[in-house]
Amino acid sequence: MRFIDLFAGLGGFHVALENLGHECVFASEKKENLALLYEKNFNISVNRDITKVDICEIPKFDILCAGFPCQPFSKAGDQFGLNDKKNGNLFDKLVDIIEYHEPEFFILENVRNLKSHDNFNTWKYIKDKLENKLGYFIDDEILSPHNFGIPQHRERIFIIGSKNGLQHFNWPEPSKSTESILEFLDVNPKEATKLENEKISVIKLWQEFINKIPLEDSLPSFPIWSMEFGATYPFENEIPYRSSSNALGRCKGKFGIPLKGMTRKEKFENLPNYAKKNQLHKETKEPIQFPNWKKHYIRSNRAFYEKYKVELEPIVKKIKDLGVSSWQKFEWNVQGGERDLSKYILQFRGSGVRVKKTDFFPSLVTVSTQIPVIGWENRYITPIEGARIQSLNGISLPENLGSCFAALGNAVNAHVVELIASNLIIEVEENNHEDIDLPIDISNKQKVAI
Repeated sequence: MRFIDLFAGLGGFHVALENLGHECVFASEKKENLALLYEKNFNISVNRDITKVDICEIPKFDILCAGFPCQPFSKAGDQFGLNDKKNGNLFDKLVDIIEYHEPEFFILENVRNLKSHDNFNTWKYIKDKLENKLGYFIDDEILSPHNFGIPQHRERIFIIGSKNGLQHFNWPEPSKSTESILEFLDVNPKEATKLENEKISVIKLWQEFINKIPLEDSLPSFPIWSMEFGATYPFENEIPYRSSSNALGRCKGKFGIPLKGMTRKEKFENLPNYAKKNQLHKETKEPIQFPNWKKHYIRSNRAFYEKYKVELEPIVKKIKDLGVSSWQKFEWNVQGGERDLSKYILQFRGSGVRVKKTDFFPSLVTVSTQIPVIGWENRYITPIEGARIQSLNGISLPENLGSCFAALGNAVNAHVVELIASNLIIEVEENNHEDIDLPIDISNKQKVAI
């Protein structure tokens, strides 16, 4: 059957559908470097602006595939949704294309947050368009590669549609086992980017930190915010912004810095970034309190430091001097595990230095500074390894490391799509004879070897 690949990126939909024997007749991708790579990988010209394409000039097709831009709905973005000036109206372009061409099937992919965005109003809009305006039978499911043997947590919503019903369709069955991440990694690959010396020093510092906690005591399950160590600024019943300068002057800021004698501006400069803002209620415009989860983290960190102050004070002085505020935070996500950072997968995230077990890869994201680090080799995962994790083995990738992982973070996992498509896409054949009209046979659906 013939398919089109919209917002194509690295071509995850293309790889999946081509593996099942289907033919791509049209592709669209806005980014120039990805469009050129797509042409190189799949030998097909690529439209650069789907918003300007003449819909009637798109070749006839049976299947529409689209991972339409997720930024308007992602928790990592501004969440303007369908009102996003840049990408929010692209779903309506999909609707126009489907309405004109009436493909037999479609497969759409987006971030999990799409369904709950704007108190489910976004999902109601999408569902109404697909079912009531276009007349398709649709279904949706949250799936992740780790459901199907690939060791990566990456939950995404998949929306499938069929013109003639979904009686034949079942979502793919989860795998009973998961491959080891070692199956996706090379041993000290020559092309790997080594971890910067500065970040190696950060890891060593946090290793020194956790070594100071007695073995009989568990490491914190909450994120460690070292800037709270010694701090006494108000947070329980009011935000610092609502405190008077005199009241703040009696407090201590981040890392226990006394605020006495400072101007109000200087006092706020010596608070943690998350405590500086004047958060206002949307309707009353009155300052609001910190959310309960933030209060819990602040409270827990202050109590933790008081308990281990003697052991930690010398190390905290070093953490205070780190040049990046996010390096002053630490997330230990391996409760009960061996206290050796070299045995884990690490990430330098905006939320802190994160330590992950080696059973699953963290979800690849578009932020190039969050490329997973292989702790036992002091290196970042390579683009080839990232492509394996996304089931995009063998395709050419962007040469720039940041651009490459941004593209991999946006990509759809080809194996997951292949499993879905193998259950959804059935060949519709009509046998014409001179004397007998036979019914359409929709009983034979393609199988895929996994």
